[in-house]
Amino acid sequence: MTTSNPTIFSDLDFGEIESKGFNEADVRAVIIDPLLKELGFSHENIMREKALKSPFLKIGSKKRAVNLIPDYALKVENSFAWVLDAKASNQKIINSDHVEQVYSYATHPEIRSNYFALCNGLEFVCFRTTDTEKPVLYFHVSEIGKHWQTLQNLLSPNSFQIGKILVPENPDQPQKADFDYAKRPLLKEIPVKKQAVKRHFGVHGYFTRQAWNVVAEYIKNFSKPGDVVLDPFGGSGVTAIEAFMNGRRAISIDINPMAVFIVQSLLAPVKFSEFANAFDEVKNEYLKHEPKTKEEIEKALKKYKGCKALPLPKGSDVPTADLLFNKEQTAQLALLKSIILKQKDENIRNSLLLCFSGLVTKYNLTVHSNEDLSKDKKAVGGPNCSAFQYYRYRIAPRNTKIDLIKYFENSRYKKIRDAKQEMSYFINENTINNAQVIKGTATYIPFLNNESVDYIYTDPPYGKKIPYLDLSTMWNAWLDLDVSEEDYKLEAIEGGEHNKTKEDYNSLIAKSIQEMYRVLKFDRWLSFVFAHKDPEFWHLIIDTCEKCGFEYI
Repeated sequence: MTTSNPTIFSDLDFGEIESKGFNEADVRAVIIDPLLKELGFSHENIMREKALKSPFLKIGSKKRAVNLIPDYALKVENSFAWVLDAKASNQKIINSDHVEQVYSYATHPEIRSNYFALCNGLEFVCFRTTDTEKPVLYFHVSEIGKHWQTLQNLLSPNSFQIGKILVPENPDQPQKADFDYAKRPLLKEIPVKKQAVKRHFGVHGYFTRQAWNVVAEYIKNFSKPGDVVLDPFGGSGVTAIEAFMNGRRAISIDINPMAVFIVQSLLAPVKFSEFANAFDEVKNEYLKHEPKTKEEIEKALKKYKGCKALPLPKGSDVPTADLLFNKEQTAQLALLKSIILKQKDENIRNSLLLCFSGLVTKYNLTVHSNEDLSKDKKAVGGPNCSAFQYYRYRIAPRNTKIDLIKYFENSRYKKIRDAKQEMSYFINENTINNAQVIKGTATYIPFLNNESVDYIYTDPPYGKKIPYLDLSTMWNAWLDLDVSEEDYKLEAIEGGEHNKTKEDYNSLIAKSIQEMYRVLKFDRWLSFVFAHKDPEFWHLIIDTCEKCGFEYI
């Protein structure tokens, strides 16, 4: 049995597996069989597709027992050490029914192993049977070298014979010198999988969002575990979160306080039992005092702090943010927010405020119904507020009614909880200090030293397409988030409420590129995502990069 990092998958193109897919047979033959051999399991130690009769489930009138068939049951001497199941590459192996399925194999009376694992060709995860929510080991198969020692200590035959001595994974541990930054290959086209994970899809609306799997592939290709990944136009945090999920350190910077709030609240670690209890407390108190009648609504409007009357940008149907809500919406939202603010735990309070902010998105006078949207060829998706649909505050022709507390529970709380659970192995109270989410400008990053960042992936604003600060006014007005004149001055857009010129935009983008060059280490990569109809902007970016010292590829 080898003790060094295995090279069994060095010739595999994991990008091809991602795009074309592996079925279960492929995963078993190409990934699992070589992996088990490398760990030290021989043919005699491996029982494939062992049929187990379920001690509980029976079918048919004759009550025949259901067969449970794990793909692999691994033996050490006369006992089963762990079970392993293969899944197709498009199947989830964390926070899915597959975990419960393989747990049933491990706890079967004929097996009784303490560990069970799943592999879909791209990821490997191992659980103890005493805790099916938090894995003891999870990694991308393409980066198995970093996790090999831990995998050996956990699941090799020798570890069961001599007793486990788990070595915690250390992101500071020096990596092998076989990762040559300067010779990283350019990636082929990557099919987009926007809805395949819970940590981004459905968490909170935002004006633009990069496809998480594309960002993840770039991070894995151009950096290595333990590296510092920066996004100076951080937005809703896709770069930071995917860096974290792939064992890197993350720095996310954005001028928009709404974006910073979303990312910080999503990353905030919580104990899920306490989070659930807090939600129940908020829900029950709200239902006890929910204002429904005209008298109750008027009373709530006087008692609770509602939406600030912040000025809205030109082109809005109403002058201030408070007029985007009718009296019933304002009274109910104000009551709910006041109850959330009573929560003493900061992370839980901010997580519930994130749920609340997502509720604001769907509970206002600008939410256009599916019927309204179908009449407008420019609109896309389901009912949504006009700031996301039309990039302006446009009152809908009819009020879209929702059950506030039901939506708050099913579409907000549960989605935030599921997102946090999906991230909890990599993002938790022990690792959160490896992330920095900062309100600031990409043009000046004084807290970062020269050549201190290993990789930058960023998606800056595209000229005058979206005035982010202007369009965030509704959420800022409810969340008490301040935007200063200096913020508007430093926002890299063209147009907007402050009439930013093309020259303003060009200057700010150029300064941000210069700052990125300063903080990026020598021979490291900047991935700059940009789209614009005017070729002048594209030439500006290329020229500025080359003047700084970047080599364009």
